[in-house]
Amino acid sequence: QVQLVESGGGLVQAGESLRLACTASGVTLSWYTLGWFRQAAGKEREFLAGSGRDGSTTYLHSVLGRFTISRENAKNTMYLEMGSLNPEDTAVYYCAAAVGRVGIPHKDVEYDHWGQGTQVTVSS
Repeated sequence: QVQLVESGGGLVQAGESLRLACTASGVTLSWYTLGWFRQAAGKEREFLAGSGRDGSTTYLHSVLGRFTISRENAKNTMYLEMGSLNPEDTAVYYCAAAVGRVGIPHKDVEYDHWGQGTQVTVSS
């Protein structure tokens, strides 16, 4: 059974940093394209960052330079390092994995497996 479990969310103040982790079981993440998404209250889920199997990465423009996606295959874990957080970053953050895709998808429907989400709240 495939399972992705996020951790690392919480309450931080504006300007601070946070690192989210997503650990997989039942799958080998090195075989997958990986992504991080978030959904703020009353808004649609949006793509933040993606990591291809070839080491390529892509980011939502508004987080470029502030967020960094990475993966640690030996631990079957992916990460999202978030810096210079602001209240607009408050949302539930999700990790996702896609198999057999060309490039790094930005649409959530193209991802096959999802974590349960972790809340990130940034106070001003």
